[in-house]
Amino acid sequence: MSSDQTETNGPSRAERIVEALLFASKDPLSPAEIDERLPDGVSADAILETLQKRYADRGIHLVKIKDCWAFRTAPDIGEALRIEVAVRRKLSRAALETLSIIAYHEPVTRADIEEIRGVAVSKGTLDALLEAGWIQPRGRRQVPGRPLTWGTTEAFLDHFGLSSLGDLPGLEELKATGMLDKRPGLTSIAMGDKDDLDDDEEEDDGQFELLEAEDGS
Repeated sequence: MSSDQTETNGPSRAERIVEALLFASKDPLSPAEIDERLPDGVSADAILETLQKRYADRGIHLVKIKDCWAFRTAPDIGEALRIEVAVRRKLSRAALETLSIIAYHEPVTRADIEEIRGVAVSKGTLDALLEAGWIQPRGRRQVPGRPLTWGTTEAFLDHFGLSSLGDLPGLEELKATGMLDKRPGLTSIAMGDKDDLDDDEEEDDGQFELLEAEDGS
């Protein structure tokens, strides 16, 4: 029996390679990146589907994040691995609203964001989200002036535990978590409307403290 053939009651060499790659990588991997390490004629797609089923009942799951794959702690045991060390990260109201608008309406231009929020967007707000790795340029819109458009990143999806933008919470869920207050303008972000907000200015002094707990996944 060759080393690439499936062993009795065990995974094939190709499956073991894919497992090792995913465990060793700090970032999610695309099928194309995995294919580069596999023998000729072996497709990563079929192996990934097999591994996803194999790990469905295990302590870690193989999850798809946009077009890439990664091992993540099973949701039902994540709490048992949580380390009680609070990491405080402050996100201004302006940054939180801007990130929400981009996520729910992408690709959007700066002018789109300003129209929805009803106030100007400072360069610092976009810079902070860009530095966090949660947004990225998505090309230029083919209109006069060719403004730059923005969208979210795979890092954004991974950070918030989303497989795709379709997993974003709805209006009531946002209100329940405190990520969305009862102002009409903020409600419009989740609803997809473009009503103005009643903010007085872009540089809102209000801060949201995001308390995260690092886990061992």
